[in-house]
Amino acid sequence: MGVTGKVIAITGASSGIGRATAKLLAERGAFVVLGARREEDLAAVVDEITALGGKAVYRVTDVRHRDQLEALVDFAIDQGGRLDVIVNNAGIGPISRFDALRVEDWDAMIDVNLRGTLYGVAAALPVFQRQRSGHIVNIVSTAGIKILPTMGVYAATKNAVRTITEALRQEAGPHLRVTEISPGMTSTSFANSMTDPVVKEAMGKRIGDIAISPDAIARGVAYAIEQPADVDVGSIVIRPTAQD
Repeated sequence: MGVTGKVIAITGASSGIGRATAKLLAERGAFVVLGARREEDLAAVVDEITALGGKAVYRVTDVRHRDQLEALVDFAIDQGGRLDVIVNNAGIGPISRFDALRVEDWDAMIDVNLRGTLYGVAAALPVFQRQRSGHIVNIVSTAGIKILPTMGVYAATKNAVRTITEALRQEAGPHLRVTEISPGMTSTSFANSMTDPVVKEAMGKRIGDIAISPDAIARGVAYAIEQPADVDVGSIVIRPTAQD
């Protein structure tokens, strides 16, 4: 039981929910292995963690490429001796109306949010099967629970991950834990990936009005991880009190 001593890989760890999760888990004694595309930001997170006495390393990782997820998992094992948890957190949200026909944005969300999560699962699963222990945590979204205009493709990718997570949980057997966490409106750089200026402005205002700190989501991740090995927290929804 607990987080101390666990080796935990986190994608999308250079900012937002990934960064907050890395810092909290390291504070609670985990060895965190961080992956994201922006090396300078990754290095800064590792520096913050180690300055406070935590244990962290990073490897530049683009989840659109399966071999880079495999390399991240191999790096975690090389540095930490094993892998206890993978948090598939990397995600983007260039949302828009369908009639805007931003097909490139649809492709990007499928590649990062859906394929990236699948590649993380594919990289970690053989390790967990070999160890006869492990925990897969997939970050989903409340956008898939309540469908709203402009959110169609984004919500579809997140609901696909929700389906994958539940099916994997049922296949997992007695040694693998599987958790999906659905954040609501969270104060992150989520809007930065949006290419539709009207939608981006509206989302920025919405985030400013009601969003909660990514620390709230990090606490949910930690809660799932810290349970005893025979306790599998399947699903957590964390949203602002003010969110519809």
